[in-house]
Amino acid sequence: MARDRKAARHRTRALAMCLAALTVGGVALAGAPVSAAGLPKGHDVSSHQKNVDWQKARAKGARFVYVKATESTNYRSPHFAQQYDGAREAGLVRGAYHFALPDKSSGTAQAAYFVRNGGAWSADGWTLPPALDIEYNPYDKKRKCYGLGKARMVGWIRAFSDEVERLTGRRPVIYTTAHWWNTCTGGSGAFASDHALWVARYNAAGVGTLPGGWSYWTIWQYDNSGSLPGDQNLFNGSARQLKRFARGA
Repeated sequence: MARDRKAARHRTRALAMCLAALTVGGVALAGAPVSAAGLPKGHDVSSHQKNVDWQKARAKGARFVYVKATESTNYRSPHFAQQYDGAREAGLVRGAYHFALPDKSSGTAQAAYFVRNGGAWSADGWTLPPALDIEYNPYDKKRKCYGLGKARMVGWIRAFSDEVERLTGRRPVIYTTAHWWNTCTGGSGAFASDHALWVARYNAAGVGTLPGGWSYWTIWQYDNSGSLPGDQNLFNGSARQLKRFARGA
């Protein structure tokens, strides 16, 4: 996902199983997003999208959205409240995500900051579990894994997850790419059993290879532009399963 800070400031286990008709070996979609007609459409937004017209987004098919809340321990999106509350008022299932900067502070500290500033969760059927956005360092291309070795990165993610669960009762969804995960965690399988996967992959052939450990995805970010504001996503299940996933059932 795109960073949204300006130069000086920068910017539970998945409940929805892969649908047999849409998967190959439980991993990849058979084709481009058009072949997945019927899956709930969603998107994710940050301060780049500013004040979103949520009624218009719903009219175009949006059923869920993730909203950027925080980054590190010193940034909260100035548009978070309008986006998060506006999405709910328009009838979208919504959740908040945190952009991780593991070189700035501990996973525990960033999780606590996130939950205090929008990353809380409620079993109301409208609130998606908190999400951790962890990807290549957008601020230092020479330190793509934030200067952390594989074991330390796995430890950082575990600390973040443990604190989110302690504060909210839910394990965070993990947003990442297969390339980042396999490069920076060594393809760790330590999270697949109790963390839903939100995978980013934009090739037309479908989701393709998943990060180490996961055999299926819950949310697929398949494009960074489209009919909905921000990045385009699909939920791997029915509308009813989407609500169950939000409730933590």
